[in-house]
Amino acid sequence: MSKGYWVGCYRSISNNDALSNYAKLAGPAIIENGGRFLARGGKVETFEHGLNERTVLIEFESVAAAVSAYNSEQYQEALQALADGAERDIRIVEGV
Repeated sequence: MSKGYWVGCYRSISNNDALSNYAKLAGPAIIENGGRFLARGGKVETFEHGLNERTVLIEFESVAAAVSAYNSEQYQEALQALADGAERDIRIVEGV
């Protein structure tokens, strides 16, 4: 079975306090649901219309596990804390 990868690319961050509150809830929720952070913040080089904002990469045992983590009650609480504090592009993709 192929791994699942949750890729989060931030388009903009408008409320750093909301982002901080989100992160306090989201990190533990993702880890509790089997996620392993591979990249979170840090240096980013962007190409081909990419935006140089925060990027997050999380590995799961499968796409289904990643989707389940996203839909979990714990992660949904984190999303409520973020509210409209950031605009993001979140994708869950299958590994090769």
